[in-house]
Amino acid sequence: MTFDVLKIQVSQILDTATLSVEERLQGVCDLLKETIEYYDWVGFYFKNGDKDELKLSSYAGAHTDHTIIPFGKGICGQVAVSNQNFVVPDVNAQDNYIACSITVKAEIVVPLFVDGKNIGQIDIDSNTPDPFTEADERFLEWVNQQVAVIL
Repeated sequence: MTFDVLKIQVSQILDTATLSVEERLQGVCDLLKETIEYYDWVGFYFKNGDKDELKLSSYAGAHTDHTIIPFGKGICGQVAVSNQNFVVPDVNAQDNYIACSITVKAEIVVPLFVDGKNIGQIDIDSNTPDPFTEADERFLEWVNQQVAVIL
């Protein structure tokens, strides 16, 4: 399935006003994990109030103990500070990486902005080495732009 087709489905989920924001985010996580073969774990983290940490929101994939991530720690924590996408083709080569599972080989994290402020991120883990392309980055940026509208 192409990203263009997925955009239509993501839009339909996010436009379903009868669902709560949490339910819509869960729907997006489920869709991406089920549809994109190399998206093995998909989740949204958001800033935890006024603390310098991220809190896990909706996710699809294996259970994780990483429900709270301090700013600067791991890939997600680094993105919370840098405000930049972070693509890790090989997590074993990354110094500041928090391992969620021994099966994870690669990760991509894209920040989510509301009114120019980094309030969270989408995090994708893959059990496939180096699967992420620039098309994945652009698609996930688009997803976050759409999510920002419902927050």
